[in-house]
Amino acid sequence: MGDSMTPPLRLAIAGLGAIGMSVARHVDGGAVEAMSLVAVSARDRARAQERLAEFSRPPDVLPLEALGEAADVIVECVPAAHFMEVAVPALSSGRIFMPLSAGALLEHMELIELAKQKGGRIIVPTGALIGLDAVRAAASGGITSVKLVTRKPPAGLKDAPHVVDNGIPLDNLTAPKLLFSGSARDAAKGFPANLNVGAALALAGCGPDKTQVEIWADPEVTRNVQSVTVKSACADFTMTIENVPSDDNPRTGRITAHSVIAALHRLTDPLVVGS
Repeated sequence: MGDSMTPPLRLAIAGLGAIGMSVARHVDGGAVEAMSLVAVSARDRARAQERLAEFSRPPDVLPLEALGEAADVIVECVPAAHFMEVAVPALSSGRIFMPLSAGALLEHMELIELAKQKGGRIIVPTGALIGLDAVRAAASGGITSVKLVTRKPPAGLKDAPHVVDNGIPLDNLTAPKLLFSGSARDAAKGFPANLNVGAALALAGCGPDKTQVEIWADPEVTRNVQSVTVKSACADFTMTIENVPSDDNPRTGRITAHSVIAALHRLTDPLVVGS
C-alpha cells in the first residue's frame, strides 16, 4: 500500500468530537501515508464545514449511513446510540470498520458475522488502554483471570447512566469512591462513554463476562488511570497507564486519538511491530 502507484486508502470519520476532530487534523496533515480523508459525519453539518474549511483538503460532510459507500476505512467516534447507523452500512459494503464504541460492539456481536459475509473487517483500536498485544498473546495460551481498575476524576463520571440512575453524588468528594464492581459487559452498559477500554480488554482477552472491572471516582487523581492485572498459563502481568484527559472531553484521554492514528498506520505501513 506504500507503493506510489497504489491509490491511497480513503478514510471517513463518523463524529467530530474530541477524538474525531483530532484524527481528522492528523490525517489531513499527512500523518498517515497512503491514506486520505474523504468524508466525515457530524451532528451540526454547517458547524462541521466551518471547522473543516481550514483543512488542506476539506472532506465531504455526509450522513452517517453514507460513509460506508464513500470510504475504504470508517472510524466510528459517535455516541453509542448511533453506533449501528455507522457499523451496518460500513460492514455491509465490505469496509474496514474501526469502532471506538467497543462497549456498543459487545451488544452487537452479530456484526462479526456480517463482516465475514460481506468481506469487511472490524478493527478495535487499543484506545486509552495499554498492552492489548500481551493480553491477546496470553489469551492464546489460556487466561485464568483479567481485572481492570479504572480511576477517574469525579467530573468525568458524573453523567454516566449508572451514576445518574442510582443517584450517586460525586460533588465534593474528599476520598476515592467505588462506583461499580462487576463484569465488563455490565460496566459497558452503566458507563458507555467511559468503559470502552473495558470492552476492548474483554474482546482481546477472556470475554465480557469473565473480565472483571472496578470503577472509582477519585478526587485525588488528575488523570484517567487504568490498571490491568492478568493471570494466565504463559505469564502473569500488571499494567498501568495514566492518561491526560482531553481538553474538550474529560471522559476521554488524549491518547485515544493517537491510538486511532497508530491503528491506521498498521493498515498502510510496510513495517508493523507488535502482535
